[in-house]
Amino acid sequence: MKVLVATEKPFAAVAVEGIRKETEAAGNELVLLEKYTEKSQLLAAVAEADALIIRSDKVDAEVLEAGKNLKIVVRAGAGFDNVDLAAATAHGVVVENTPGQNSNAVAELVFGMLVFGVRNFFNGKAGTELMGKRLGILAFGNVGRNVARIAKGFGMEVSAYDAFCPADVIEAAGVKAAKNQDELFETCDIVSLHIPATPETKKSINYALVGKMKKGGIVVNTARKEVIDEEGLLKLMQEREDIKYLTDIMPDAHAEFAKLEGRYFSTPKKMGAQTQEANINAGIAAARQITAFFKEGCTKFQVNK
Repeated sequence: MKVLVATEKPFAAVAVEGIRKETEAAGNELVLLEKYTEKSQLLAAVAEADALIIRSDKVDAEVLEAGKNLKIVVRAGAGFDNVDLAAATAHGVVVENTPGQNSNAVAELVFGMLVFGVRNFFNGKAGTELMGKRLGILAFGNVGRNVARIAKGFGMEVSAYDAFCPADVIEAAGVKAAKNQDELFETCDIVSLHIPATPETKKSINYALVGKMKKGGIVVNTARKEVIDEEGLLKLMQEREDIKYLTDIMPDAHAEFAKLEGRYFSTPKKMGAQTQEANINAGIAAARQITAFFKEGCTKFQVNK
């Protein structure tokens, strides 16, 4: 079987070596397409591939149509909104992600941005501390649980809400379970977002919801750009000079947010999984999942069921 690794932003060399070792040990052939600049290059490379490993690369209907032999696509990371799931299902292609591999990296970034934010972006003026503050976690998956773990080390009180995670599971982790999203925003000093971009969540973080936060509220977004109602959040922050927004996904309205000096920060590009460890873990996990798929028919991490 031919396993194609197609990455505009390549894996670290050690990750590629791990992917190669796993792939070839299973009797499969590894093909690399790194730093490609045109979609046509991806279309040509995928034509003979049986399996495809990607990072943030887009796999749409055209790519799936070009991959006549394609049986599985694995997104090395938790999010998978860069893959057209409906088109994949229509072509009989299994789509998987690698949940948990980037979780600690994203969680640590949350606190890197938070310390930066509460200390007024290190501008020399007195800031505040995280100890004693209540942190709200919206979605209690792999990343959310790591955020809770680190927050306790800072001496923070932690609450969480997840529509798909029972309250008793959240409480068992030593975290207060909020009854709903509104309560989370009403009761927490800081809310960290870890929800996927779905029809239900897109633009759900809006003027009314964030407006429920107490004075000095901070929203941290290391999830997806699409979950923010940018127009609504901008309006709120223009009206309330106490609200801060920190993100590693630059908004479309970045220039407007940037005018809110001292209350907004965005990294130049998405940074959540940008650590050597996460890069290696996700890549090798993807290769192992492909091996398990071809050897045993394992689809444990399939997301287009």
